[in-house]
Amino acid sequence: METLANLECFVRSAETGSFSAAARLLALTPAAVSRNVAMLERNLGVRLFQRSTRKLSLTETGEHFLASIGGNLQALQVAIGAVSAERGEPAGLLRVSLSPSFGMAHVLPLMPAFLGRYPLIRPEWHFENRRVDLIAEGFDAAIGGGFELTPGVVSRTLAPAHLIAVASPQYLAVHAQPQHPEQLANHANIVLRSSLTGRVRQPMMRNSAGLECAVSLPESITFNDPVAMRESALLGLGVALLTVPDVLPWLERGELVRLLPQWYVDLGAISLYYPSRTLMPAKTRVFVDFITEHFERQALARRFSAVGVNVSNP
Repeated sequence: METLANLECFVRSAETGSFSAAARLLALTPAAVSRNVAMLERNLGVRLFQRSTRKLSLTETGEHFLASIGGNLQALQVAIGAVSAERGEPAGLLRVSLSPSFGMAHVLPLMPAFLGRYPLIRPEWHFENRRVDLIAEGFDAAIGGGFELTPGVVSRTLAPAHLIAVASPQYLAVHAQPQHPEQLANHANIVLRSSLTGRVRQPMMRNSAGLECAVSLPESITFNDPVAMRESALLGLGVALLTVPDVLPWLERGELVRLLPQWYVDLGAISLYYPSRTLMPAKTRVFVDFITEHFERQALARRFSAVGVNVSNP
């Protein structure tokens, strides 16, 4: 009888057309994937792949075998996860994608409590400023904003994604605070260049009264990472538009000051994304529940809202 590992290596290799790509999805080495597939071929007595230095392609027999497996592999994985859940022991590799700034500050500190509750889960967390393809790249979940809800992916909103203007007290000691968003054009602006589009966002700010104002920001200093923007603002180099979670502790300590307290940029929501399945694997289900319960218990949706940030200016 073939092991689940052998079958999974075969299916992922067929889907991606590469042992290396399958290995990344399965958190194995390419050699291990190749070995598992070879063992499957040997046990079946047929060749499933045509191999060359440049390409991996299915044989006719391999195509028929892949078609015959169909959704049965996922059903097996779900069944194993369901059995683990019944035993009260969610287990396995949990692959999660998070933005570095948000993930490090607000999710990573939860790991001791999470692993204390579910010790058989093995985290593999990717901190990166990009929107991953959960299905194609084999992630169990992702936390961020602006992901496309492709077929098979669902989301749960955690908190609003609002940008607010901040600067350090040192900067404001020699620069007058803006009284209207248009006056940001007169300041040294620390801006973000998207690694995805290569463009700098020219934001649309709004206030609680529903008024909107398009803002043109001179590119005084440009970064591709929000953490670098925040650190530059702390150094007194200028004004930065950053999400509330990225600056809230510094605002509360008085190391940064919120400018234009009635105005913000609405980027949508910070959400938890995960593949939709009839029976979600236990490891994913407990992670989703753990994160959402934490956000609800700590009232983070309110704390991360630009409307609710009431840090007084000096």
